[in-house]
Amino acid sequence: MPLSRFQPEHYATLLADKVAKTEALLAPFSPPAAEVFPSPREAFRLRAEFRIWHQGDQLDYVMFHPDAPRDPVAVNHFPIAGPRIQALMAPLRERLTVSPLLRRKLFQVEFLTTTSGDALVTLVYHRPLEDDWQQAAEQLAADLGIALVGRSRKQKRVIGRDHVTESLEVEGHTWHWKQVEQGFTQPNGAVNREMLHWACRSARGLGGDLLELYCGNGNFTLPLSRHFDTVIATELAKTSVRAAQHNLAQNAVSNVQLIRLAAEEVTQAIRGERAFRRLADLPQALGDYDLRTVFVDPPRAGLDPATEAMVQGFDNILYVSCNPQTLAGNLQRLTESHRIAAFALFDQFPYTDHMECGVLLQRR
Repeated sequence: MPLSRFQPEHYATLLADKVAKTEALLAPFSPPAAEVFPSPREAFRLRAEFRIWHQGDQLDYVMFHPDAPRDPVAVNHFPIAGPRIQALMAPLRERLTVSPLLRRKLFQVEFLTTTSGDALVTLVYHRPLEDDWQQAAEQLAADLGIALVGRSRKQKRVIGRDHVTESLEVEGHTWHWKQVEQGFTQPNGAVNREMLHWACRSARGLGGDLLELYCGNGNFTLPLSRHFDTVIATELAKTSVRAAQHNLAQNAVSNVQLIRLAAEEVTQAIRGERAFRRLADLPQALGDYDLRTVFVDPPRAGLDPATEAMVQGFDNILYVSCNPQTLAGNLQRLTESHRIAAFALFDQFPYTDHMECGVLLQRR
């Protein structure tokens, strides 16, 4: 997002415009009135990454405008970043600037933080990282009170840990998530909390068992587990699966069966087209579960046609979408068999055209 679009004084108007456009896009599918969940107007983003620009001994965080991709724009203040990132940017740059070991061929800096103030910084280099770099990095991490990761080609050095821990209260219960460096996490913590509350409210009373596709690190899995007898959660990325396994154990969640499968493979398994050895670890056959509800939070491309057809076999489809356009495409088919019972809009990315959507579809 170009910082020129940061206009907190006009936030309400900008949000209303996005809401109107998204409602118009989805109006053909007759949703109920949308619940709208605004974002904090500033200091909302928990992740940020910047290129590092070298001018002699001076370092700058820079970004590039889409219309001028070769012209760096120095970023001295980043008001959309969360408080912990804003507090770290200046002292980190100062320490990097005065240290030849830490500065040399530094290419990029990435910040990962949480609503509770945990922080991890990744330094990306165009050179090998030797033991002298490790010693300087350990001192930097200790002085700033952060975890730190150094990366270069085929190399990763971890100072302390390579993750942060997020804690959020949902429906009166506090959940804890391990969020791994370079793994996917929701960038807007305040809006993510609202998404979790909405998903749980939508799930109340549905009963039976839940199938979850694209579960990631268990962001939705943990709170949704309280609303179903059993959750079968699936995810393909190994890093996310390991994080989800840790998060289930850390939160003492015992009714989730986590299976490493892609959505396309789950579709093949449910249709009986292919057997997967990983499903043999389930306490019972997949077809023996009372799977009335499916939860999906797919990538921007939305549901592929086979998965789209598969989820139509469920009584309830709880769909969180990061792309209203592909959601509209999926709804063309899903609303042939289901009606939209609940509809929500989440402003994950203020001052952009992006809008996160949530729909609960129930069989007609």
